[in-house]
Amino acid sequence: MESTAPDATLTLSTSPAAIAVTGLTKRFGAVTAVDGLDLGVRPGEVVAFLGPNGAGKTSTIDVLLGLSQPSTGTASVYGVPPREAVARGWVSAVMQSGGLLKDLSVRETVEVTASLFARTQPVDVVLQRAGISDIADRRVGRCSGGEQQRLRFAMALLPDPRLLVLDEPTTGMDVEGRRAFWGAIRDDARRGRTVLFATHYLEEADTYADRIVLVAHGRIVADGTPSQIKALSAGRTVRATWPGVRLHDLAEMPGVEDLQVNGDQVLVQATDSDAVARFLLTRTPATDLEVTARGLEDAFVSLTSDSTQEVSR
Repeated sequence: MESTAPDATLTLSTSPAAIAVTGLTKRFGAVTAVDGLDLGVRPGEVVAFLGPNGAGKTSTIDVLLGLSQPSTGTASVYGVPPREAVARGWVSAVMQSGGLLKDLSVRETVEVTASLFARTQPVDVVLQRAGISDIADRRVGRCSGGEQQRLRFAMALLPDPRLLVLDEPTTGMDVEGRRAFWGAIRDDARRGRTVLFATHYLEEADTYADRIVLVAHGRIVADGTPSQIKALSAGRTVRATWPGVRLHDLAEMPGVEDLQVNGDQVLVQATDSDAVARFLLTRTPATDLEVTARGLEDAFVSLTSDSTQEVSR
């Protein structure tokens, strides 16, 4: 079988960008869903494409899958228009729902899908890659939500695509299933496959993405590694044990942005965590003090709630 996946040894000088989007605008009447978006993804990258509802993620992904055309701007996948890339079997997608016949078995579903392609990987290979070989004879209607998602993953792997687009790929999976799924994705990336995924599980983006692209109001507002994105959210969190905490003492300190009390635990978000820590250690009976950097969720909220300024790598 001839593989259509890119050779991991290819360099940028010999291989076109996996995704190249320039000035992409998508309008629906008076509504602008995507507003002049520029995006480049290298072969073999695992990129999390994140943003709040209505940010323009779905409209952008629809263009990359050849399901719609830009109002203005251009988009290409491995150097060709998205529809051509899809027709060549270079692109596959794992969507959140739909596309399954409940009366067929898992194996029959994959076999029927394989019959639609001129060349595919063996059915047993994709079942194993998706971690569902042991339920191959089970009716789809009797599969859990997580098992159905892994079935969609197996179907997407059949043409051995160069680009894999994932929309909420681990919905319904348990912890073990999610870990196995992302292990398979990272292994594919090491072999050269490119992955673009959208998820509401921000910890997945933090743990498994090489790069995070945040979008809001149809524009990219941040683009970088998970560490770089988290660093864009200023300030740190100070946690301490303080029975009988007096919140007014902390609230008056400069730079304090948020205060929370859970029992005898106080949580302070501040731009000057050192000053808060010194105050707690020298002026209060607080103990068990811990200072941590803001997480991806903090960065997500702060960057997408105010998207007037674009931040790039």
